Amino acid sequence: MYYCYLLYSKALDRFYIGSTTLQPADRLESHLKEYYGKTKFTSKVKDWELYYSIECETKEQAMKIERHLKRMKSKMYYRNLKKYPENAVKLLERYK
Repeated sequence: MYYCYLLYSKALDRFYIGSTTLQPADRLESHLKEYYGKTKFTSKVKDWELYYSIECETKEQAMKIERHLKRMKSKMYYRNLKKYPENAVKLLERYK
């Protein structure tokens, strides 16, 4: 299984977007434990929380959705994604 996920930090008031084959909660733990290094963006603060995740059928689909979300650069878009789950369904269909 593949996932596209969003993490949110209240301290930074920023989102982090990624894709993974791990369960999103497990990937969050890796970020919090600085598994990816102390110089990475997510190592700046320790208050990251799993904001939202989308289960994808393929790695390519997860990566396309990740790129789409990164291009949006909109906190409102990310919040609406969580508020209106049908938007995630549309993304899955678009990048099938």
